[in-house]
Amino acid sequence: MKQFSYILTILIGLTLFSCTDTPKNVDELTAIGGKKYGGEFRFMSYENIKSLASISSSDQYSSRLVTQIYEPILRINMTSMNVIPGIAESYEVSDDAKVYTLKIRKGITFHKNDCFGKKLHELDAEDVKFSLEMACSQLELNKISYLLVNRIEGAQEFFDNSTKTLPKEGVSGIKKIDNYTIQITLNEPFAGFDKILTHPSLGIFPKEAFTKYGNDFGLHPVGTGPFQLESFTDEKIVLRRNNHYWKKDDFGNQLPFLSKVVMTYAVDKQSEFLAFRNAEVDLVLEIPVEEVEHILGTLKEAQDGLNVKHKVESESSMSIHYIGMALESEEFSDINVRKAFNLAINRNLIVDTYLEGEGFASLHGIVPEMGDYPINKVKGFKYNAEKAKYLMTKAGFSNRNIFPEIDFYITGVKGSKNDRLAKAIQKQLKENLNVKLNIIRCTLAERDEAVKNGSAKLWLGGWLADYPDPENFLSLLYKNNNFNFNNERFFMCYDKSIVESDDKKRNELYVECDQIIVDEAAIIPVYTDDYTIMVNARVREFVINELEILELTNVFIKEAKKK
Repeated sequence: MKQFSYILTILIGLTLFSCTDTPKNVDELTAIGGKKYGGEFRFMSYENIKSLASISSSDQYSSRLVTQIYEPILRINMTSMNVIPGIAESYEVSDDAKVYTLKIRKGITFHKNDCFGKKLHELDAEDVKFSLEMACSQLELNKISYLLVNRIEGAQEFFDNSTKTLPKEGVSGIKKIDNYTIQITLNEPFAGFDKILTHPSLGIFPKEAFTKYGNDFGLHPVGTGPFQLESFTDEKIVLRRNNHYWKKDDFGNQLPFLSKVVMTYAVDKQSEFLAFRNAEVDLVLEIPVEEVEHILGTLKEAQDGLNVKHKVESESSMSIHYIGMALESEEFSDINVRKAFNLAINRNLIVDTYLEGEGFASLHGIVPEMGDYPINKVKGFKYNAEKAKYLMTKAGFSNRNIFPEIDFYITGVKGSKNDRLAKAIQKQLKENLNVKLNIIRCTLAERDEAVKNGSAKLWLGGWLADYPDPENFLSLLYKNNNFNFNNERFFMCYDKSIVESDDKKRNELYVECDQIIVDEAAIIPVYTDDYTIMVNARVREFVINELEILELTNVFIKEAKKK
């Protein structure tokens, strides 16, 4: 067997919090090493969050809170992008890459909750088994079945029989070996399955919580993470420190340092910047760079100390922004139309002009740059307005037979990147193809529903990697996808790629899959994002990463000394 065993203190500088210690409230603790306990970390969201159930989290907005409440079985090291321990302290993979055996860390407890009475509940293999089976179910609460159902032995049968309740026999490929050992057997070998187990939405939760709260579990989340729910209203969501959290930092300080995490809602970009300027929030995400100086004040104001001391940080994001098309619709069933739309988009101009240089034009396939993936081998679309016009004429559209006016669904408030991007696309398609787009601004849920029911024929989408592997992006167009992409050659190539154990050969198959998507013009990749944030200078040890995960476990608040 190939064995992967890790010592947590070596890899991530953390030690297990002993169950024999008596946890203290944050106001009773004194930190060493220049750290400080207490304080609130505050930020805003554009999307209204309805649920904090881990398995219901399928977007980055809810994920920013879910990752504070729950912990997955394994984690990703944000520097190396390698898999490291999480709830499982070690794991083994069989030689055929079909069986994963995970050793669960002892001494981790769930948040205090009424579902346990007055006792603390220690996490064990039964909780891991239950969480994974819930993620394989067809229950209304679960939005992430696509991650596991096609991969784990017996998961499809379990899914088919779990429309209302969970089958008592469970998933045959998920076995509890003992109280601290879980074994997962796959249908086919998949060398990257450990990366899937790092997915934020696979955070572990107890059966007791689901039994007590049912579909309202998302309003009463229970996990093992550094923060737990304090309040959940239409105006804001407040998380408070988990005093029983199991990790310590390099200095032996019990984590986390923050007392609370507070998320409120932004009406638009201007209101978010104003809140930052007034020190009402500590973080701004998705920054329109050209507006930073204007919103935060002039140079003279900065010199006079009238604006918030802050820093702007940027990291290349493992993401893709694209235009989705309903491939079986009357408008986009013709490949000539899809290719014309791809050729009519000047991606470099969009990034350089409309996005003020933020991000990188997607000139290859749907997979962004990551690790050793040979992205340059994928030949994408180059801007060519004349060829785009020719293809539209070939499809039967001309000045006499104009392409039908079409609604373009986008999410995001006015002034956001999505808003600027949509206007750029609207302008280019009108100028190059005489295609008129009506921009429909909506919530993420409204857009997804419009795509699902077929009313959205064209939409602006984005995908942020759940784990660092090209498969994560290619799976967007796998069977039963939102685009109605149905290509047997792609499906066969994808199936071969996930069972291939040789990294070089697997990447070659990934490239082949990516090229098929381009050749079929199944999607319109536009750009890969820069993850740019602005953070108040009082927030210390806030580290950005290319997966855009909001990691607050080691963050602390320390006001700058006044001159």
